Amino acid sequence: MIAITSNKIGDERIQEIVHYIESQGVQAHVSKGEDRTVIGIIGQADPKLAEHLRSMSGVEQVVKISKSYKLASRDFHPADTVIKIKGVEIGGEQLVVMGGPCAVESPEQIDEIARLVKAAGGQVLRGGAFKPRTGPYSFQGVGVEGLIMMAEAGKKHGLLTITEVMTPEYVDVCAEYADILQVGTRNMQNFDLLRKLGTIQTPVLLKRGFSATYDEFLNAAEYILAGGNPNVMLCERGIRTFETYTRNTLDLSAIPVLKQLSHLPVISDPSHGTGRRELVVPMTKASVAAGADGLIIEMHTDPDNSMTGDGVQSLFPDQFAHLLQDLEKLAPLLGKKFDTKKEAIFA
Repeated sequence: MIAITSNKIGDERIQEIVHYIESQGVQAHVSKGEDRTVIGIIGQADPKLAEHLRSMSGVEQVVKISKSYKLASRDFHPADTVIKIKGVEIGGEQLVVMGGPCAVESPEQIDEIARLVKAAGGQVLRGGAFKPRTGPYSFQGVGVEGLIMMAEAGKKHGLLTITEVMTPEYVDVCAEYADILQVGTRNMQNFDLLRKLGTIQTPVLLKRGFSATYDEFLNAAEYILAGGNPNVMLCERGIRTFETYTRNTLDLSAIPVLKQLSHLPVISDPSHGTGRRELVVPMTKASVAAGADGLIIEMHTDPDNSMTGDGVQSLFPDQFAHLLQDLEKLAPLLGKKFDTKKEAIFA
């Protein structure tokens, strides 16, 4: 349920309404827009609460929300959420590009790739220190050492960093070294992990499960939001279909649908979404056209010999640089800003 008030009544009156709502044993979440304020009500409310709110001075409308996810819903939070990290804004006018290898392999490798990501105009260095693999004998990542390597490379080259976290036990250490924590497709419904991520304030990039519906995806985000962490971004990374030519089927329609249903930033992963290098560039551009707030793209200096075997979907550095130059031209046509020469101002 939400209660809608006009901003003309003033903050004091809004707080009085919030105080009354919370006195009824439920939670109130305030989202203030330019013309109106939406007060979201979470919990098992007495049926008479809606009737009483309608009679209160300053309340223009009370609407029942049937969606199982509340805090992730645009009904509760009409304005787009913008996540600010050290001078980089995700979810606003700025298009954000996250680039780097599937996995951190060595200090030299991640340092060189960080240099190339920065030179091309990217704002975030991606790289996995812990790798969930389908087979138990595949390369599983270099662990905490990889986190340290990536943190040093990011700091040296003026980039934010993003890495995947796999278990609740590693949330704190990953948050110590990385600016953004990624939840992979296999862990989208790892509810213990999601609850733990809700207890910190480090931004989280939540990847859609490869067979998840939009409702299931947004309910997974709700776990993090309900825990107290508002800094969540959604990532469409392709779903499983009957088609075998591509690794996954990148669901471009998910981007505008999620932006209609939710206020959270939406990121596209055309690398995992296709699994084919030659498709990454066109699907990146299509993602921006569909309304994505950012991209997470695999790039490797020697993709044919990458330790994860995912080189077939990784761009070469020159391809990555040319793609970002194209995005610089494309972004303004679609209401976004992207400058390959802009320096991030780290706070």
